[in-house]
Amino acid sequence: MPRKIAFSNDHAAIGQREALLKRLQELGFEVLDFGAATEESVDYPDFAAPAMRALQSGEVDAAVLVCGSGIGMSMAANRYRGVRCALATDLFAAEMSRRHNDANCLALRARNQPLELNLKILETWINTPFDGGRHQRRVEKLDSLPEDTSTAKQSQETAT
Repeated sequence: MPRKIAFSNDHAAIGQREALLKRLQELGFEVLDFGAATEESVDYPDFAAPAMRALQSGEVDAAVLVCGSGIGMSMAANRYRGVRCALATDLFAAEMSRRHNDANCLALRARNQPLELNLKILETWINTPFDGGRHQRRVEKLDSLPEDTSTAKQSQETAT
């Protein structure tokens, strides 16, 4: 897993922010922090954007985003070409998002999710390698979808 990581959060994640940042640093990551520092209401797309630009440019190798539900940050992140952001609310999702989908961005939910579970999800995601093999071609198809939508048509033709 990468050693340089972008981190961002919105106002809803303030309560978990410092512990997540600390854990990333304890795990040996250089962290670029783009997150909100107060509970003042902010718009999550504005805080996902700089982290995703850092990921797209190669300035970082991966990113972690946190908002109230995790849904908004993951939706914002997946608008960026080359970003494969997975919302993980349990250990299985964290593991499989890396193992089968080579997720380069993790979204976490801060509301109704214990900090200890988010820390375990984060560690699982970071420590799980991509399996490659048959999953590689699927990841390549994901990354090509915005440019080439014929993949869906080919799949439909093959199925009939």
